[in-house]
Amino acid sequence: MPVITCVLIEGYAETTRRLLAQRLTDAARHTTGAPWDGITVMINELPDSDYMRGRVERIPAKAPVPPADLARGFLNAMEARDLARAKTFLADTFSMAFPNSPVFHSLEELVEWSAGRYQSVRKSYQGTDECLGPDGVTVYCHGTLSGAWSDGTPFEGIRFIDRFTVVDGKLTDHRVWNDMAEVRPR
Repeated sequence: MPVITCVLIEGYAETTRRLLAQRLTDAARHTTGAPWDGITVMINELPDSDYMRGRVERIPAKAPVPPADLARGFLNAMEARDLARAKTFLADTFSMAFPNSPVFHSLEELVEWSAGRYQSVRKSYQGTDECLGPDGVTVYCHGTLSGAWSDGTPFEGIRFIDRFTVVDGKLTDHRVWNDMAEVRPR
């Protein structure tokens, strides 16, 4: 059964160490097929004074915000209509597309396109998943939508999936699938 030992310089938060252990466990499970309880991960820490690379003592790098947290932070800012805050999550090359929409490269384009469709929209999340890849992380958020159509009529229970690509701590891509067209008044 896999035994994984990892050495970190002291200073990483407990949540970061736990996430690293979980991801190492997941990688071992999906690569070797070992049962969950057959995989051991040990994280050892050493003081920065006991670590040197290139004749220079090093301190730990700041751990990045988990990609799922970036995606949810962006979606929360959009729900609050705080475009300035939402833009802080985006890479310069960001693009997004919704069902039957063109590809947008700015949040203002999205707001203009959606203005005639609904007054407000809120998300209730059923899950958020991260898929690690060699060039970034793909984040899927899924659940249901509620809100008000453009005429003020309320709606709820509309399924959605948002897929994000996260590279170097920024959202580069956002694709949306939902059932709004199936239930929207005509």
